[in-house]
Amino acid sequence: MTIAQPQANLQPQTGDNGRIVNDFAFTVATKNGSGSQTSNNVLVRALFKMGIPVNGKNLFPSNIKGLPTWYTIRVSKDGYTARRATTEIAVVFNELTAAEDILNLPPGGVCIIPQEWSWGQSRQDITYYEVPVKDIIKQFDIPSERREQVGNMVYVGVVAKMFEIPLNLIHDALMDNFKRKEKPVKMNYDIVEAAYNWSTENLAKNDPFYFAPLGMTEGKIIITGNEAAALGALFGGLTVAAWYPITPSTSLIDAVMEYQHIRKDPDTGKNTVAVVQAEDEIAAIGMLVGAGWAGARAMTSTSGPGISLMSEFTGLAYFAEVPIVIWDITRMGPSTGMPTRTSQGDLLFAYFLGHGDSRQVCLLPGSVEECFEYGWRALDLAEELQTPVFVLSDLDLGMNNWMADPFTYPDQPIQHGKTLNKVGLEELFAEKGEWYRYRDYDQDGVAYRTVPGTDHPRSAYFSRGTGHNDKAIYSERSDDWVQNMQRLRRKFETARAKVPAAVIDYDASKKIGIISFGSNDPAIKEAQDKLAADGVEVNYLRVRALPLKEEVRDFVLNHEHIYVVENNFDGQLFQLLRMEIAQDTTHMKSLALGDGLPMTPRWVYNNILEEEQNK
Repeated sequence: MTIAQPQANLQPQTGDNGRIVNDFAFTVATKNGSGSQTSNNVLVRALFKMGIPVNGKNLFPSNIKGLPTWYTIRVSKDGYTARRATTEIAVVFNELTAAEDILNLPPGGVCIIPQEWSWGQSRQDITYYEVPVKDIIKQFDIPSERREQVGNMVYVGVVAKMFEIPLNLIHDALMDNFKRKEKPVKMNYDIVEAAYNWSTENLAKNDPFYFAPLGMTEGKIIITGNEAAALGALFGGLTVAAWYPITPSTSLIDAVMEYQHIRKDPDTGKNTVAVVQAEDEIAAIGMLVGAGWAGARAMTSTSGPGISLMSEFTGLAYFAEVPIVIWDITRMGPSTGMPTRTSQGDLLFAYFLGHGDSRQVCLLPGSVEECFEYGWRALDLAEELQTPVFVLSDLDLGMNNWMADPFTYPDQPIQHGKTLNKVGLEELFAEKGEWYRYRDYDQDGVAYRTVPGTDHPRSAYFSRGTGHNDKAIYSERSDDWVQNMQRLRRKFETARAKVPAAVIDYDASKKIGIISFGSNDPAIKEAQDKLAADGVEVNYLRVRALPLKEEVRDFVLNHEHIYVVENNFDGQLFQLLRMEIAQDTTHMKSLALGDGLPMTPRWVYNNILEEEQNK
């Protein structure tokens, strides 16, 4: 294989006129709790309204207020949305991190900084735009408690002027943000306009970076993964959500509460979804087990520490065969770890959760579209399989804004699986002459169940987390135990056939393959394109669920080299592949990062290129 030299660090390419248009990233550095989230969202939405593919990633501290926070906005004329390792523009509005933020700029970068700090221009290889932030704010009668928040609109105005974002789109974005309330829109827009006008009169353009209308976002939306998941669950017939707040999952249930009006009873006008904040995660999943046993479609959202507390009740739901859904919006552990950093470190934990012999069904969304889909599909699978279903998203996918296609309405009716009403129970008695709760009539591992209130004198049974036989009678006999465990393993094989298939980009002529999952997807697709440009052609498979399907094994065995890319420290998917594929897997290489940040195309590109050059 002939491998070209690497492209120049995957940097944006300058056009014939010296301009770099719609192909760069900029970072806004502020203090947490200063109100910069509004300013950053306005910029993202204004760029989106220009038709430019855009993605915003928030790097924020785990305390409430005061520590540094960075928000990175990437625009890409090619539609790439992964985090860039380098940003060309820094809005430096936090004096505590200013030296570091300026130092991190590449040669030719741009620094927007408050003039009153009197920092001077310490680097000769970047462009400075110094702005009198306090003087601009003083022009307006703004309540003292709002000055810091509204003051962030100064950099919105400067960015709009220096990089050519039309002011009318900034105004439209403000209207969206404040739900068309004129007073807050005017207060913020006045600052934007003043900063824009000051920049027009006092700053000379001295950099190559420009935004320009692109027309690539028509018909698309911007939404977070947690919001998408909430909408999907509501469309999927969610009736009970019980949870205890924990970063980064809280906004998922917040979104359930915000959007639950779409499920109001048309006759009474009342909500049809019960949302309960429990006293802790143990209580939350206990409520879920009760609700799922009673026939509700029940869901919670949490993160790694919450999963730890939920493990015993999860084991009960697994062994008593109660359908529940658990969204794990993964953050960085072990222990408290870094609560506001992203990770894929819960994969093995969730898959094998529970003491004894158990394996859990796990869905692995890689986009906000899939967060929506798995919102309803997880509820269906839980009932069809009568088991807990985990959905492993992460902080990056869950809490950040992503551009997406409008969601597709569920393509099938709600699936309640083998849940018997009075008629169904009578039909089963007529066919089999019996009904026992844990008997495997169809040899797929999934037994038939009833729910409380079923109008039939023989609908009742004991749900047991203890040893039992197929008649739901308590038993400690070894043969009863083994028979039940064998049935549960058959159910797991049934799950293998039902879970979403992997997404595969495959060409038989290519001998190198990448396997990954979840929110790494944008980085891998971009790296795949860059590798191809340098003569390294690779196939790509994205796992979307556990248990692994047969196609994953085939993909591994059909390549000379396999790279398993994941955002955790131990290479957990790599370990699963080695455990579950019986054939030789010595041609697999683990590329595991686990640094708390979203995956970058550069990291994937550099590591694979280095490995291939060294072969």
